[in-house]
Amino acid sequence: MSAPTDGPSAAATTPTSGLPADGLPAADAQAEFREFFERHHAELARLAHLLLGSSDGADDLAADALVAVWHRWDRVRVAEHPAAYARGVVANLARSRIRSLVRERRRVALFSSERSDRVDDPDVSAMVDVQAALVRLPFRKRACVVLRHAFDLSERDTARTLGISVGTVKSQTSRGIAELERLLGPPDDDPERPAAGTQAQAPPPAPSAQETVRGLRPGRVGHAGHPGGNG
Repeated sequence: MSAPTDGPSAAATTPTSGLPADGLPAADAQAEFREFFERHHAELARLAHLLLGSSDGADDLAADALVAVWHRWDRVRVAEHPAAYARGVVANLARSRIRSLVRERRRVALFSSERSDRVDDPDVSAMVDVQAALVRLPFRKRACVVLRHAFDLSERDTARTLGISVGTVKSQTSRGIAELERLLGPPDDDPERPAAGTQAQAPPPAPSAQETVRGLRPGRVGHAGHPGGNG
């Protein structure tokens, strides 16, 4: 099967010649992929946004992932979980993008003679936004937390998406949630903390990190133009 070179939107609309490896007519393959594209593009862009920690480049990364899916559509379409395959492509591209950005920042710091490659402890008072807190997590923990709680995937589906074991998903998610609890919790020098010896009024219980991340699910909180889900 020949694949278009102008991105997934072109792949979904531009006729191609020839037959897929499994004998599916090209027109039928395009129709199937068009349906897949329309159903999952918003979800994949949201996933890219949360993994990158920014809306910048999220749409492009999702488009690149869908191009990769189109190139392998003869295999992906008959896979047991095509959406999981696409999410895995997004995760791999996001990891590569983050590594490239880190290397670029280090080169800039080197040439500017600024020793900015050392990461200072985050300002916890600025971490009230769960998306900002997610960015502070190592990539695998972030991906596990996002897929388990923002996308509500099972441990098995998360493992399938990331190409890791269920046990790794469990441990990385647990550790990621613990780090989020720390990042989203009040600072030790909270000015609203009552002075010693005074009667403290019990504050309303704060939402757990899991509940906070679940607030990122489609339809509950908008995300820079990516509120959609998997349909």
